[in-house]
Amino acid sequence: MIPGVVADFSKDNGWTFLVKAVLILAFLLLSVLVAIWFERKVVGRMQVRPGPNVHGPFGLLQSLADAMKLLLKEDMNVTSADRFVYLLAPMISVFCSLLVFAVVPFGPQVRLPFTDWSTPAQLTDFPVAVLYVLACASVGVYGIVLGGWSSGSTYPLLGSVRSTAQVISYELAMGLSLVSVFILSGSMSTSTIVDQQTGRWFVIPLLPAFLVYFISMIGETNRLPFDLPEAEGELVSGYMTEYSSMKFAWFFLAEYINMLNVSAVCATLFLGGWRAPWPLSAIGDGMLNTGWWAILWFLAKVWILMFVFVWIRGTLLRLRYDQFMVFGWKRLIPVALGWLVLLAVVQYVRLGAGVSRTTLVTVLAAIGVVIVAVVTFWPERREEPVEGTTTFDAFAGGFPVPPMPGQTLPPSPRTARRPVTVDAATVDAVSTPRSEGSGFDAEEGAR
Repeated sequence: MIPGVVADFSKDNGWTFLVKAVLILAFLLLSVLVAIWFERKVVGRMQVRPGPNVHGPFGLLQSLADAMKLLLKEDMNVTSADRFVYLLAPMISVFCSLLVFAVVPFGPQVRLPFTDWSTPAQLTDFPVAVLYVLACASVGVYGIVLGGWSSGSTYPLLGSVRSTAQVISYELAMGLSLVSVFILSGSMSTSTIVDQQTGRWFVIPLLPAFLVYFISMIGETNRLPFDLPEAEGELVSGYMTEYSSMKFAWFFLAEYINMLNVSAVCATLFLGGWRAPWPLSAIGDGMLNTGWWAILWFLAKVWILMFVFVWIRGTLLRLRYDQFMVFGWKRLIPVALGWLVLLAVVQYVRLGAGVSRTTLVTVLAAIGVVIVAVVTFWPERREEPVEGTTTFDAFAGGFPVPPMPGQTLPPSPRTARRPVTVDAATVDAVSTPRSEGSGFDAEEGAR
């Protein structure tokens, strides 16, 4: 037994770990193919169109056809790229995305059919497994950053810079939301956290942390409405602009695997992991929480979260980058930090100070009312106009700068060259013939 870990890996050997690793790899690759088909089908239904329905029954072979297309396309390389880093970047993204599921528990002890041998439905676990997950997600962004930098092009570089700021911003909020789970469970081991949710799922007492994590995981995976590093309308596919064929497919694969990763972590830390929902968990003294049934519950939770990913993509529009960053730094991080402090105080009072539950609930309700009042009625700070001239040179620094409040751009030189537009009534009045020697129209004279 590993200290601080509930799962028992004492009977596993090298072959066991190898078989589990191969099964996890096959599961992820197959899930990506299903996820691509699933996303197109769901978005098609939302947009009142059929989606893929030609290749295979119900279009199930569409993802395989797309994979073969990328495999057989011409592999283009950018002349000005740093060749080694240019090829290494997509491999970093895929490799880091494949590491997360090593510590995700699919279920409890499972017994192989027709044998007496049982093993945990998990590759491995250790006391700081959740920190390992955060480390894999942090290193994975290097693939995006290096891919954009090594391409030797402007738009990929802008996409990689955006990705750096985005991941730093939203990983802070994600990490703070996960600390709430550590405080409540008293462990960072994934199997122990699932074991602590026997009575109730952590999503109930940690609902604010769950909401912060859910928003952060969408920003972490560069999905709509937070796909700013690869915004096609402004960055021409961003950091992937100069990639083609299988190198592009590696980035594409890493994005979908990361969606599965964050969904699995969310199900493990907040939604009870492989435990069945109430009241099904009470049937037959928890019979549905054992063996292969538990794996089915875990997969169901992961795919429900994947559906929410697709649902959000099909309904929300992309944010502006400044809105995205303001939301991360001025909304998510303060909320996550405030909730973390509040939870720590509550845990200390509940476990060490001996305060009654009624008093604790009353104090928390009062604090909640004060917070809501402050957020609702706090006056917004308005930007004061900039002192000085009303016009300024936007190109004074060598590149265009937008005007500050109170400043206006000088008139455009193109307005002097723009032709004067005359409406149709004026043209008719000017072109109508008049009688010679008279001050009125010939038509009026005829009347």
